[in-house]
Amino acid sequence: MTTQPRRRIVQDDYPDDERRWRAVLDRDPNADGMFCYAVRTTGVYCRPTCRSKRPRRENVGFYPTAAAAAAAGFRACKRCRPDRAASAEDRNAAVARACRLIDEAEVAPSLAHLARLAGMSASHFHRVFTAAIGITPRAYAQARRTQRVRATLGRRVKVTDAIYQAGFNSSSRFYAEAGKILGMTPSRYRVGGAGETIRFAHGTCSLGSVLVAATARGICAISLGDAPAALQADLRMRFPRAELAPADTKFARLVRQVVALIETPERSTALPLDIRGTAFQQRVWQALNRIPVGSRMSYAELARRIGAPNAVRAVGHACAANTIAVAIPCHRAVRSDGTLAGYRWGIERKQVLLERERKAAHGDGRRAGRRVGKSETERARVDQGRRARAQCPTPPRNV
Repeated sequence: MTTQPRRRIVQDDYPDDERRWRAVLDRDPNADGMFCYAVRTTGVYCRPTCRSKRPRRENVGFYPTAAAAAAAGFRACKRCRPDRAASAEDRNAAVARACRLIDEAEVAPSLAHLARLAGMSASHFHRVFTAAIGITPRAYAQARRTQRVRATLGRRVKVTDAIYQAGFNSSSRFYAEAGKILGMTPSRYRVGGAGETIRFAHGTCSLGSVLVAATARGICAISLGDAPAALQADLRMRFPRAELAPADTKFARLVRQVVALIETPERSTALPLDIRGTAFQQRVWQALNRIPVGSRMSYAELARRIGAPNAVRAVGHACAANTIAVAIPCHRAVRSDGTLAGYRWGIERKQVLLERERKAAHGDGRRAGRRVGKSETERARVDQGRRARAQCPTPPRNV
């Protein structure tokens, strides 16, 4: 399914005063920059999205530009600042200042406060910030607090102290999301996963060694490499005090499913996953899972799919942060020109995975990892003969 590009909004979409007035009543964000409205009783002109009290219709006039309204003797509203048509550089600078403020604040500033400092309405600033960063100001603040909690817990600080030092004003809110963010309880994360059981096992596939690790919630890591010892060392580095338990029979079956997913991607199997990451990362990973086998998607298109067309670089970082190879198919993300970008487990493996999926999707003569040759042809002939005999009447027995 292809996404239709959004039609560009132009002044012709508001050809008469009636439609302009409807846009003012609705505070239509698409009308910003298309026209201004002026109030005769106050002598002020505003943007269509201005949050000030709506005037009476009979007191309102419309002008195509802020300059036209000013020339008619009206002064600019100090709330929505219609005379300040912010350039892309101005908007980016406002977003950068907001990010620094969020980073440095002990308690996340409100949207209204950030918008006021940027000289925009709250709704307009929300749209500008989301378009530039790829996530809302609230989600950005949440992600930054999460990073501070991780860093603080890593220094073995008390969990409660870490929560409030990171800027959470409610411990209950943090604990409600701790499982998704940390993959375990905060107290266990604080001590390097102590008390957390992570089962793991090694397997072998055509790409080399594969390590599958899982908590009670599901698979938390699928790693590819050349040496099993290096993959296990990486897992130990992430959770230095967790109990790494050897695989049992049931887990060995899970490893076989992962290997099958690598070797025969057309036979995709739903695997239980323990996905941990920021809200933005999880949106990117969900979009990756919607890419069909045999297809590729550029980072720019991924950004558009999640509603953040300007967050191409952030999408790339989210793909790089994925620790569950193949099951979250970050290998299907490529550059806009179709060339391959980096891959956590090696660019050569990425190339092999993409080529294998392409062949599986287009039926290149491989079926379930076997070469279709003479044996397949003979099997088809045998099946055809059986069907023909089934349609013939049974001959009478000799008496």
